[in-house]
Amino acid sequence: MRYFILAIGMMWTLIGAQVLHGFEIEARATFGPPTNDPNLRILSTADISYFEPMIASFLENNPDISIDYTVASSSQVMQAIAAEQAQFDLVISSAMDLQIKLANDGHALRHAPLRTVELPAWAHWNSMVFAFSQEPAAMVVSKAFLDQMGGTHTRQSLIGLIRKNPDKFRGRIGTYDIRRSGLGYLFATQDARGSETYWRLMEVMGQSDVQLYCCSSDMIGDVLSGKLDMAYNVLGSYAQRHPHADQVAIILPQDMTTVMLRSVLIPKTTQQPALAGLFLDHMLQRAFGTQTGAGRNLAGGPSLESSAINRIGLGPGLLVFLDRYKKQRFLSEWESAILQ
Repeated sequence: MRYFILAIGMMWTLIGAQVLHGFEIEARATFGPPTNDPNLRILSTADISYFEPMIASFLENNPDISIDYTVASSSQVMQAIAAEQAQFDLVISSAMDLQIKLANDGHALRHAPLRTVELPAWAHWNSMVFAFSQEPAAMVVSKAFLDQMGGTHTRQSLIGLIRKNPDKFRGRIGTYDIRRSGLGYLFATQDARGSETYWRLMEVMGQSDVQLYCCSSDMIGDVLSGKLDMAYNVLGSYAQRHPHADQVAIILPQDMTTVMLRSVLIPKTTQQPALAGLFLDHMLQRAFGTQTGAGRNLAGGPSLESSAINRIGLGPGLLVFLDRYKKQRFLSEWESAILQ
């Protein structure tokens, strides 16, 4: 990729986390012409490789703009913007509830998208938070293990399969540690709301020594390496984009598939509001413009027209499970089920 100038490795990350910011940085890259002072600063939960095509398409029409792209976990993104007032121009996150909280608490600017882009009602909230991709939570299973699963495409059938084969599954399933992952917590609360089998599944996984992770990419990597046979509730888009995606099967639960809307906002700390708006409009044009189709998944994703699709809605309803007492109670129940 000709626009990819520099990707800083682990050593930079450790130094940068300690010196430049209080929040923890996972990765950082710069795109466009080399400069000591990038024009646009983006803070995101999306991996560099995942978001790089969006940046490249923007730079095709804006080759003189340099972009600094910083990756952090959703909780660290929240800390950076809400607690540290870090100066970024765009904030991108998979944790929809935390994005709504940032906007609701006064940390986001309003933006009027281009008139040429017709946004569906579900894709924006209060002119501050905008969705640009739909991404389902999936079960990612190694092809080597797929035949043993049979037709396991629902939570109830997965429960039955694990109960019948406890030794085979012991330590071989991975899922989010929702105490560390904002997206994992969002998926868990939505599962609990929409599926009667969620808590039984967590108990069965806990009895089978489920492995806990911070990130979809780590879980998918361990499925591909053979350390895991299955990852539950991970981003199917990350699995699709993996160079060895042909070695895994991506299963969307037929009883209910939760769909996350990856979203973007312009923080009040921006030093480049006009440029931030230009990039945001580019994102929305690619997602909802007539040439690309409405609300597509950046990874090309499966059809999201099934009646079993549960698209999480952008709005203040997402704040319910961020209430301190509700969150403590939910995490306590989850720990009781998982940490056996």
